[in-house]
Amino acid sequence: MISRVWSGRTAVENADAYERLLREDVFPGIEARVEGFRGAHLLRRAIGDGVEFIVITMYDSLEAIRQFAGDDYEVAVIEPAARELLEQADELARHYETTAFRGER
Repeated sequence: MISRVWSGRTAVENADAYERLLREDVFPGIEARVEGFRGAHLLRRAIGDGVEFIVITMYDSLEAIRQFAGDDYEVAVIEPAARELLEQADELARHYETTAFRGER
């Protein structure tokens, strides 16, 4: 499994809307169109006068990530509605071989 890690930051007043967009639109959209998508973790923390999010999505392979992100798969994929809510966003995603994973109990 490959984990794709990306981060962005919103203003406090946009944080709930951004999280809702990911949960209700972005993640279900990936699940519906990408064979090999295995789930996501969404991390959130208050930082200074904003809110930082770290998004970790998991895929079976780099081919599945290419299905999501295209041939230049390291470039971040940011929906226009999400970009409107973000103050800062990584332009590149990082990819890691997932060597251990333990699911929910």
